[in-house]
Formats: sequence, structure tokens, C-alpha cells
Amino acid sequence: MKKIVVALVGQPNVGKSHLLNSISGANLKVGNFAGVTVEKAEATLLRDGYKIDIIDLPGSYSLDDFAKDEKVTKEFLIEGEYDIILNVLDSTNLERNLSLTSELLELDKRMVVALNMDDEAIKEGVFIDEKELSELLGVDCIKTSSLKKTNLDVMVDMIIHTVKEPKKAPKFYYSDAIEDRVEELVSFMKSRNFKLTNHSNRSVAIGLLKQDRTIYKMIHEEPIYAELLPLLNNTLEKLHIQFKNRDSNEIFADERDAFARGACLEVIKNNKKNITSVTQKIDSIMINKYLGIPIFLFLMWGLFQLTFTLGQVPMDYIEAFFKFLGDTAGEFITNKPAKSLIVDGIIAGVGTVLLFLPNIMILFLGIALLETTGYMARVAFVLDGFFHKFGLHGKSFIPLVTGFGCSIPAYMAARTLKSERDRLLTMFIIGFMSCGARLPVYVLFAGAFFTPESAGNVLFAIYVSGAFLGLIAAKVLRLTVFRGDDEPFVMEMPKYRLPSVKLIWFTIYSKSIMYLKKAGTFIFMASIFIWFISSYPKNIQIEDAYTNKIETALEADKNIISNEMKKKLMENTYLGFAGKAIEPIFKPLGFDWRMSVATLSGLAAKEVIVSTLGVLYSIGSEIKEEDDALKNIISREIPFASAIAFIVFVMVYLPCIAATAVFTKEAGGKKYTVYLVLFTFITAWTLAFIAYHSLLLLGY
Repeated sequence: MKKIVVALVGQPNVGKSHLLNSISGANLKVGNFAGVTVEKAEATLLRDGYKIDIIDLPGSYSLDDFAKDEKVTKEFLIEGEYDIILNVLDSTNLERNLSLTSELLELDKRMVVALNMDDEAIKEGVFIDEKELSELLGVDCIKTSSLKKTNLDVMVDMIIHTVKEPKKAPKFYYSDAIEDRVEELVSFMKSRNFKLTNHSNRSVAIGLLKQDRTIYKMIHEEPIYAELLPLLNNTLEKLHIQFKNRDSNEIFADERDAFARGACLEVIKNNKKNITSVTQKIDSIMINKYLGIPIFLFLMWGLFQLTFTLGQVPMDYIEAFFKFLGDTAGEFITNKPAKSLIVDGIIAGVGTVLLFLPNIMILFLGIALLETTGYMARVAFVLDGFFHKFGLHGKSFIPLVTGFGCSIPAYMAARTLKSERDRLLTMFIIGFMSCGARLPVYVLFAGAFFTPESAGNVLFAIYVSGAFLGLIAAKVLRLTVFRGDDEPFVMEMPKYRLPSVKLIWFTIYSKSIMYLKKAGTFIFMASIFIWFISSYPKNIQIEDAYTNKIETALEADKNIISNEMKKKLMENTYLGFAGKAIEPIFKPLGFDWRMSVATLSGLAAKEVIVSTLGVLYSIGSEIKEEDDALKNIISREIPFASAIAFIVFVMVYLPCIAATAVFTKEAGGKKYTVYLVLFTFITAWTLAFIAYHSLLLLGY
């Protein structure tokens, strides 16, 4: 079976991901580009004896490499192995999109152009003559709608046809002043029989005139470079003199913009209707300077209410299932250590984490809905002025709100900030935005210390408090470490769109699978490890001494003595020794040694905090048959002031190891990681200390 690799390229908000979902069926998968943390989606199709692999490249306004996502897209298009480019355009904003198309045409690769959102263009009175555009560009163009799935099969057939047919040269040309310079370089390369692998001489010449670092790096290793360099310098000088501009990128950008304007005049037959669009009507309310922030806070409050209220129903069933599983397994396993491993270690640890899967799914559902409808970009606009008061950029909102889902993509999302100072500042406070992995801890403690009616409000208060503390931390860092002037805020406002059920489902599904994989692998091993170090070494002397006491004690006292024995045995395990060693650090916060150990285990993954507490308190607590839910044990064993201090500490301290590793890569140096560790731990300890002692003074 022949294989076709398609590079899916487009600017942000053109419906590229939606298009991929619409044509992929169930064959969509998510991974990372080799060597970098940038996420990519891939789809595989089988059609007419061809296996078509579509690689979704990060959305880019241009092939500049100001942002890291743009750099990944550019490097893949220039250096990667693929057969054809599928360029997705927003039909309602053709001129802006054609600027990127013209850059893709410079690469001189096979290409198909999908004029997406054609249904929306028709509603706005925009009619594009796709045949005329095909003639202008020299590549096939087709109108599509990923929402209504219009012409998607025809588009796939067009891709196959374009790959099978001999390659046609695109018809995109610059003004004579540039074309003359391009021809000088192309003629020289032809005279030396030079050909760069996978690149035409024209695309190399354009890259050299644009002073593109990637092309320069590739050709610098070639023998022709020494001979080419004098001609190139002379050609560049001519170009700069003719345009009275020393910035080659600016010269080419102006040419592309002129081409895009001219093309639109040729192919757009009707002008947009002079009507107030639905988007404008909704925006008059949603981004109103008085109503915008209250509406956002209300939506977030509603999301956390749903997270707790709706999540409670499946949680009860999952909890009952794992109780049944533990009881059943315990009846069939006669070997005492094996029984403890399976019931107290694996089932108590992993089961406690899986208990919170419904809450995670609801949270991701809410965030996905807000993103896919186009609302998140509005919030960034609404909060821009507010953020500037704390030294942040309006664009910081996107990575910060992404942090509510997971810190890893949040750190990567900070690439949209072009200023290194703004990017680092944003990354330093992403940890204050409680990720989905912290949610199980909050749900556990909210359920233990508050009524079900108020637990949703408590969750909302935790998330808002974390975000507000992050803003204060940002202000402190801006005044001390990241001093400098603010940059202006420019951001595109996508149109409001009905959410794609398939895209939302894929988001929830992929995040849930990631959570389950973590529970089934990493947390599974962590639970076994926590069980082992909390069960060994065995202390026969303590066990014998307490066994004699139990045998001679009154029936009413036997359960109390048995519980004391379990606690004494655990204190003399490896975990007990470790907990006692670090307890002095956390004692001022009201933490016992088990809570101290749980915070350390949370460095591996925040979900492990819950599984650790599940293992430690299930083994070492007096558990009644009718009252064995972990939240009930927590409410008995941990004082209220200590519990609040624990929540504050978990809210602020270092994200998991995986997120920290991504932070190191994105920040560009290990020194920043050291600063992050010290900053988050000191801040978390200080705030937890204040919370604990304030509550003690109030009598809690």
C-alpha cells in the first residue's frame, strides 16, 4: 500500500483541528514532535489503495520563528519528510490567510488549498471563486466546511490526485525587482549543477534573500556556499537599495500582503453584507467593560458547581465498586502480606485516584466548551487591563487558564508571548492555577470538611484564591525580578461557533485516557511503593507486645489497642522513618508525618497525594465497617486548621516532575528550575503557615 504524508497547515482559528477531526473518524492520535514538547495530532485514512497520514502542524500566522510553535511548523515544512501540504484557510478572512499561503507557495511543494468555513462565508455574503483562485495560485483549491462536512471526500481525492500527477510549479511571483534577484541566484545554482535535497533552487534562492536562518544553516554545509556568498551579498545589496529597506523580511512581507489584497479583489465576487453579525451582538454583552469579568466569574463558578455536584453521582458508584472489589479480593486471598498488598496497596491507592475521574472529565468538558466556542479569547481581552495592573500581559490568560487543565500544555502555551520577560513571568505563576491533578485533593478535603451543598462553592473559592495569589506573586516578581515596560496587547477575536461535539469528545477522551494511563502505570507503581515502605520492615517485638495486650484486654478495648498497634507499626516502617525525618519542616503547618509524606509523593504526580493518603490512613486508622470512606477518615484524623493549611500548600507548591521537566525545557535553563523550586516551596510554606496559625487564633 502506497503512503502519502500530508502536512496540515493553517493560521490559528481557521478550523484546522476541526477539519482533521471531521475526516479522521476514530483514527486520531496525539503525540509530540520528536525532540520537543510541542503536541501534534495525527490522523490516518485509507483511500483507493493509499494510506494517508495527516500531520496537524501548530497554527502559525507566518513562517517566522518568533514563537516556538511557529518554529516547529517552519522547521517541519523546510526539513521534514512529507508529500503534500494541505493549507486550510478561513473563507471569511481570506486576505489575512493568503499571506501564509504565499509563504507556503515559496516552498515550491505540492499543495492543496481548503477554503474552510464556506458556510459562514455565504452567511456573511462572501462568495469566493475557487476556480479563479486556483488559476491565480497554480494549485487546486476547494471550498469546504468542517462543521457540515462539505466536500471533505472530494478534498481527500484531490490530495491523492495531486500526489499522483506530475508536480506543477505554483504561479505565485513577486515583483520584477525581487524576481530578477531570485533568477540571479537560481541561474548560478543551475550553472554549478547544485540541488539541495527536497528543495527547489527557487525556494532556496528565496530563503537566502529573506535571510532565513534555516536555509542558511542547510546550505552553509554545502561546497557551493563559499562561491555563492559573494554573489549573494551583492544580490542582497541590490535588493535593499531598490526597496530602500535593509530588512529583507519586511520587503517580502509587504510583497505577500500586496499579493493577498490583489488576489482577493480578483476572486471575491460579493462584498460582505453591512450587517451586525451575531458575534458582534454577543460581544456587546460578553466583553462589556462592566459585565465581562462578572460573567466570566459566574461561568467559572457554575463549572465548579457542576464538577462537584454532577461528579458526586458516579463517584458514589465507583467508591462502592472498589469497596466491593477490596472486600471480595480480601476474602479469597489467605496470604496476609499478599492480601495487604492488593487490598491496602493497589486497590486503596489506584482506586482512590480513579474515584475522581468523573470530576476530571467534567472540568475538561467545561474548559473545552469555553475554548471551542471562541469565548476564551474574549476573556483574554476582557482581563487585559486587569492583568496589566499585576504586571502581566493580556495574552498570559491563555496559558494561565490552560493551567487549570494541566501545567504541561500551559507552559507550552506561553510560547505565544514574544517577550522573554513576559513569558518567564507567566510560566512562574502557572503553578498557582490549580491543575486537574490537584482536583482530587480538593474534592477529597472539600467533601470531608464541608457539606455537599457548599462543597462546590469551596472548590470555586480554592481555584479563585489560587489564581489571585498567582496575580499577587506576579506583581512581586514584576517589581523585583522581571522589571520592564509592558508590551501592547494584540490578539485576534475568532467568531463564536457552536462547539464541535466530536472535538470536545476527543479532548475529554484523550485527557481521560492520559489520566487512566497514569493511574494504571505510574500511580499503580507508586501505590505499591508506598504500600511497601509503609509495611516494612516488620517489627515482631511491637506486634508480639500488642498481641499480648489484646488477648488480656476487655472486649471493648481490643479495637482501640489494635488500632494503636497499627499506628505504632507504621511509625516504625521505612515510610515512618522518612516521615519523622521531614516532620519538623512541616510541623509548624500542622502536618503530621503522613501528611508530610503525601506532599513529597505529590512531587511525582499530584494524584499520588490522594493515593498516598488512601494507603496510609486506610492502614493506620480505625475504620468502621459502616463508615470507611476516605473522606470520613480524613475528617476524623486531620484537624480543620491543618486541612486548610494542607490545601493551601498543595495549591501553591511545585507542579509534578513531568511539568517541571517541561518548564526547564521551555524556560531555557536549569537555573530557572532552581528558582521555581525555591520560589514555590517558600511561598507555599509561608502561606500555609499563615493559614494554619490564623485559623488557630480564630479557634478552629
